[in-house]
Order: sequence, then C-alpha cells, then structure tokens
Amino acid sequence: MSEYVKDVSDSSFEAEVIKSDLPVLVDFWAEWCAPCRMMTPIVEAVAGKFVGKAKIVKVNVDENQSVTQRFGIKGIPTMIVFKGGKEAERLVGATNEQAVARIIEEHLNVVSA
Repeated sequence: MSEYVKDVSDSSFEAEVIKSDLPVLVDFWAEWCAPCRMMTPIVEAVAGKFVGKAKIVKVNVDENQSVTQRFGIKGIPTMIVFKGGKEAERLVGATNEQAVARIIEEHLNVVSA
C-alpha cells in the first residue's frame, strides 16, 4: 500500500469517506482479483497526483461486506468517487490512469480566489 492510499473498513468508512471534506475515490477490490491487482499501481500513481486535493482509499470486499452491499458492488474492481458524502461517479472494471484521474478531477472542490 502506498503512503497516499489508505485501507478503509466497514467501521471506518463513515468517518473516512462519507464525512470527508475532500472528494474521495474508493477502490473496491479483493486480493484474489487479478484486474484489481493490475489497478493497484494505477491507483497509487493517481493518489500521488491528488495529495491534499482528494483522498484515495481501498475497501477489501471480502473483509468489508457491509459497505460492499450498501453500495451494490457486483463486480470488482469498482471505483466510486464520493463528494459531500454522496456517490458522484462510478467506474467498473480495469481501466487506465487517465480515466481514474478524470473522474477525480471532475469532482474536485473548486474554490474561487
């Protein structure tokens, strides 16, 4: 796990994701999932680009069934951007770094100077 990506569980999801002031990308994954493992370096690279602007977290679907069911995760990897405590966008399946970065950029909090 990279220094910019945090593991979140059923018990910490509310505090880390729903109550976050920043947009949060949640990567739903499992250890046995080859496409999920393929996405790990991509998610870590994207996390490094958004330090201080967005949070990137991972939820292991095998260990955190409550959150997985709550958001209707049927296939993995699934990535959901949460903004203001609500689902803003969802990507299902393996994809590229540009697609992951794009869904975060679209939901960054814009503060006017």
